[in-house]
Order: sequence, then C-alpha cells, then structure tokens
Amino acid sequence: MSKYVAEFVGTFTLIFSGVGAIAADSLTGGALGLTGIALAHGLAIAVMVSATAAASGGHLNPAVTVAVLAIGKLKPAVAAGYIVSQCAGAVVAAGLLKMAIPAATLATIGMGTPAPGAGIGTSAVLVMEIVLTFFLMFVVYGTAVDARAPKMGGLFIGLTVALDIMCGGPISGGCMNPARHFGPALMGGGTGNIGLYWLGPIIGAVLAGLVYKHTIEARK
Repeated sequence: MSKYVAEFVGTFTLIFSGVGAIAADSLTGGALGLTGIALAHGLAIAVMVSATAAASGGHLNPAVTVAVLAIGKLKPAVAAGYIVSQCAGAVVAAGLLKMAIPAATLATIGMGTPAPGAGIGTSAVLVMEIVLTFFLMFVVYGTAVDARAPKMGGLFIGLTVALDIMCGGPISGGCMNPARHFGPALMGGGTGNIGLYWLGPIIGAVLAGLVYKHTIEARK
C-alpha cells in the first residue's frame, strides 16, 4: 500500500497548498499574485515528488500515470490504483479546505478550480493544456523516468509546474493535472469543464512520453 499512500498524500498536498494559495491571494487583496500562486504549486510538487519518489515514483498526476502506462513502464492495475489514490487525495484536500477557509472566499475563487480565462474558448484551453502538460511530462521523463537522469528529486519538475502556471494560468488555469481540477470541482467548483482538464493533460503527457521514449531515451 505504500505507493498508493504516497500518491494520496502527495496529491493532497498539491491541492491543499495550491487552492490554499489562491484563497490566501484573495484574502490579502492579491498580495501573492500569479507568481506567488505558481510558486506555491511548484514548491508543493517539488517537495512531494522528492518525498514520494522512492515509494511510488512521485506521479501525483493522473496524466503522468497514464503516460507512464502508455510507454510500458507501469502495470495497468497499479496505474488504476495510482489514479484512484490521486483523485481521492484531491477530493479530501478540497473537503478539508472547505472546513479551513471561509465559504465566501471559496465561493469567490470557485474553490480554486482551474477554469478558462475570460473570453477564452475551449479550443484554446485544450491546446494550452496539451502544450503545458507536454512540457511537464518531458521534464518528468528526463529527470525521473530515464535511467540516465540526474538524481535531482522533484526540483525541476516543480519548477516546470511553476513556469507553466505563469504562462498558462490566465488562459486555461494552468491545470496540467486532472486531479488538480477533479477534487475542487467535485467539492463545489463546478464540473462543467471536467472533460477539457482530463483530455488536454492526458494527450500532452502521452505525447511527451512517446516522443522522449522513441527519440531521446537510450536503447538497451
């Protein structure tokens, strides 16, 4: 069970810290800003990927899990357990946030659920999520999956999450992670765009995994 507990705790931390930072930004009149929110997500991923890598590989993201499955480095049953654990962690984190943060603040920020920016269409959101998650999975592969990867923990993966949010936050919410959308959406943020935030990240992650595997990874 250790790998499933690791995925639960790691994903819980991402959602609790990420939504918490968005709420803190609202409560302080925008003191954190986009950069602060991006860093909160990036730091959560950096520390938790590092903490869970030995147990589970530190996926903390259903899109990453699907990509690792697609390249043949994870068994289907284990992948399913990872995704269930990640989504459960996201839901529990969002539920606890409802107990810790004023309801009015959570309503103002829509539970911190990633959503299209004002005037942004679904096609733009889909493209942004595909590209951002491609970047993320490419870095995951190059720093954690590839046997030749330098052992840098989750540092560069967390930095990629931060830069992706700085780039895509105003367009798509900078989700890159279906669980990041699923938990807050289910607990009050609204599930209207749930398909976008599963499809885009999974497409981007699988593409990155396949590109890296077939063009960069060393052949045995």
